Amino acid sequence: MSLSETIAPHLPYLRRYARALNGTQTSGDAYVVAVLEALVASPDSFDRSLPGRVALYRVFSQIWNSVAVNGEDPHEQPGTGLRAVEALTPRPRQAFLLTTVEGFSTSEAALVLAVEETELTQLIDTAGREIAGQVATDVLIIEDEPIIAMDLEMLVESLGHTVVGNARTHKEAVEMAQSKRPGLILADIQLADGSSGLDAVNEILPGLSVPVVFITAYPERLLTGERPEPAFLITKPFRQDMVKAVVSQALFFRDSAGDMRRATYA
Repeated sequence: MSLSETIAPHLPYLRRYARALNGTQTSGDAYVVAVLEALVASPDSFDRSLPGRVALYRVFSQIWNSVAVNGEDPHEQPGTGLRAVEALTPRPRQAFLLTTVEGFSTSEAALVLAVEETELTQLIDTAGREIAGQVATDVLIIEDEPIIAMDLEMLVESLGHTVVGNARTHKEAVEMAQSKRPGLILADIQLADGSSGLDAVNEILPGLSVPVVFITAYPERLLTGERPEPAFLITKPFRQDMVKAVVSQALFFRDSAGDMRRATYA
């Protein structure tokens, strides 16, 4: 397969990533054009040992990161009024967008940025803390297992958010949501008294517009019946880095407009 045939299916997605990274489609497209020109001038810069999309984004990242202004802290640029992803520092911004908007795995994103996977995870964690610095919120946990609830509380607070309550039943969840008015809900589906966290969330949402992250060992129960939106799903047993990433993702998409897709997976 020729190089042009290899990269053609991925160009629309690269344009999306470039726009998200730069803030405008015009600026993003300028970098995409630079990538194409670089590949024409030096086809060997495309690493055919990698999956095509990974290799293409890697060339883009090499070019984007070679421009000095892209490595500057956006908060040091006067009068920008940046919010959400544009206010993230450059490397965490790239790691966050690659894994959330573009759907790369951490191992694939590490290849794109030419870093170790452990460093990639640290960059995503940094992005989460920076997002929390902008949109720190109150979090309601709906979880009947005390140890899991404590783990979730520590994870959420490590990002800079505040846990305002932990509900163990449907009734407690609804009452806490009405009284605390959280900005994010983390919910199990099967609760201690046999009630449903999904039913509780469906009762809460008509009166409270809030993103929901379901953390459950029974994901199939979210895939049947009426599904609340916006919702994100993490399966148990969960990884700490996954919870942090999805919490940040849920809050980012809550506060972001435009054509970035709302991802719902874990």
